[in-house]
Order: sequence, then C-alpha cells, then structure tokens
Amino acid sequence: MIFAPVIRRAAYAQAPRSADLALQRFLMGALAQPAAAPAAGCTVTQDEKATTLQLDVPGLAREQLSISIEGQVVQVQSVEGAPRKVQRAWELPTEIDASASTAKLENGVLTLTLVRLEPVSNATTLTIH
Repeated sequence: MIFAPVIRRAAYAQAPRSADLALQRFLMGALAQPAAAPAAGCTVTQDEKATTLQLDVPGLAREQLSISIEGQVVQVQSVEGAPRKVQRAWELPTEIDASASTAKLENGVLTLTLVRLEPVSNATTLTIH
C-alpha cells in the first residue's frame, strides 16, 4: 500500500516532484514487464513456418520423456520412474501441425520443431442462376 500526502492541485500542476516521477517510472516499469520471464535452460526461436524450442533435459533418455500437442499447447513431461522430474508447457500463438512437427534428443538437449498449422479456408462459392 502506498501513502501519498495530499497536495493542493494548483501547487502540483506546475511540475511534479522528482520523487513522484521516480515512483511513477518504477511502477510503470514493474507493471510493464511480462509476468513470466523466459525460463533458464530453454530457447525459443520462430520463423514464418515453425517454432523451435530447445530444452535442457540432462540425464533423461527418449523413453523417459512424453510430449503431447493439443491445439496450440505443447507439453513436455518426464514419465514416472525417470531420474529427474520435468514438466513444462508452452502456448503458441497459432495451432500446431502435430503430424509435421518433430522432436530430437541429442546430448541432453531436446529440440522440438513445431510446424504451424496453415489455416484452412471454409469459404464457399455460390453460382448465380
């Protein structure tokens, strides 16, 4: 909770105090930051056709990871009995084409290439009689 002294409007209208400006800059900067910062051990790159996620999963084998894609959400988690627990999820701005996407595990780095699903037009043409 922030308490501020009451100042007559005429006195404040000329120029705000430097402390008030500093507080305003701090609050605007803190509120403008995204809620979730990029996580350590994860790299996301995008191009016009796909999104590539690289996730560090040292000590896990292919059989110990489960990847699921539903709409525009991709989830990666370790199976029960794995030496370490991994549970991550990402929501992408567009839907994912699961059949064209790939996953590769090499040297403890899981690389997911998630191909964007091209929107299908439902437009129909009518003939004029």
